Amino acid sequence: MDAAAAVVPARAARPTSPSRPPKAIRSTKPRGLDEDTAAPPAFPKGKSPSSSACASGAGAGAAASLLHHHADVLMDARVWAGLPDDLLLEVLARVPPFLLFRLRPVSRRWEAILHDPAFLAAHAAVPSHGPCLLTFSRGGGAGAHSPPHCSVLSIPLHARYKLPFGFLPPWDLWLVGSSGGLVCFSGFDGATFRTVVCNPLTQAWRVLPDMHYNQQRQLVLTIDKSRRSFKVIAASDVYGDKTLPTEVYDSKENKWSVHQMMPAANLCSSKMAFCDSRLYLETLSPLGLMMYRVDAGHWEHIPAKFPRSLLDGYLVAGACTRLFLVGRIGLYSTLQSMRIWELDHGRTVWVEISRMPPRYFRALLRLSAERFECFGQDNLICFTSWNQGKGLLYDVDKKAWSWIAGCASQLCNSQVCFYEPRFDTSIY
Repeated sequence: MDAAAAVVPARAARPTSPSRPPKAIRSTKPRGLDEDTAAPPAFPKGKSPSSSACASGAGAGAAASLLHHHADVLMDARVWAGLPDDLLLEVLARVPPFLLFRLRPVSRRWEAILHDPAFLAAHAAVPSHGPCLLTFSRGGGAGAHSPPHCSVLSIPLHARYKLPFGFLPPWDLWLVGSSGGLVCFSGFDGATFRTVVCNPLTQAWRVLPDMHYNQQRQLVLTIDKSRRSFKVIAASDVYGDKTLPTEVYDSKENKWSVHQMMPAANLCSSKMAFCDSRLYLETLSPLGLMMYRVDAGHWEHIPAKFPRSLLDGYLVAGACTRLFLVGRIGLYSTLQSMRIWELDHGRTVWVEISRMPPRYFRALLRLSAERFECFGQDNLICFTSWNQGKGLLYDVDKKAWSWIAGCASQLCNSQVCFYEPRFDTSIY
């Protein structure tokens, strides 16, 4: 096996890897995606990738260094140099996206590979990288348009990476959310309200056309993988002062369409949840939920009463049709607890499925009136609170609680959401 790998026969009829390795291979650290080791996440015991595996070398040797983390496994660079392009793309498609991103500055050929249709097709066919947490912090400098800071915590890799967002326009932007590899922002360009959608890995971005009622709205981004497109849904006014028609942007048509006005007089919370092509909001009048069917373009009322003594509730979208309600229960601080309910669609009632253990609740919210944030992806729910250096992750399927260091919103200008890194998701 070693002798066969040491001598690679010439392949005149098949193209080889992007660049031949030089005689002396020197490890370099490309710019553009840096690994942040200042606040490593607190995970269960396990072996994390070594920093030497993340540093990419020149030419084909870079792929070998990314794929082999153990010092006792040696790969001859000549093997990678003679690897046919079709096999190389299959291998690269299985490399974690954050590590693969670091190959971009090595050469123009490596940069072109990430846009190669064959690579994108292979990348789309492999399983997802796994859940990540994206933290977006607005510029806190003295300037009015200080550049934003963005980092991604990879839960599978147990590492944090900085994502460059200097390619976005210098506007006053806020994070809306993420879906299928795309990230949506909204904000103001002077006095004009703007909506921006981008792919952080490919650094492709676009400004959406103005809405018919172009003002600050509650927005939700959703990906339609079957149509290879995305939609942005604009619900009511962000402050709830005005009743506006619902608008939906379709990337295939590149325009906003106006739909039914939401028949609700009083929203209970500005938090929305999108699952199974339906958008859900909490309302007090009428009491329950308002559900917007994207395919039909109209609103429906779900008379699901909230649990008694609910102090603050967040709607969280789960996998498939699962919809969760997360909130505190109890009028007195000593009797408060955090609970999770799931909507029974057949009976239109909330069914309690879990309670946060008291030790986690006291550590997450040190004060009874302290504010917390909650968001989810599939069947994972993440809790964060201000002035905390860690977040709390709950796996609904495994019924497991775990701390994650360095993902909490420590400042009022920081926002966190789940993020799925993908090269194959287009902004068009």
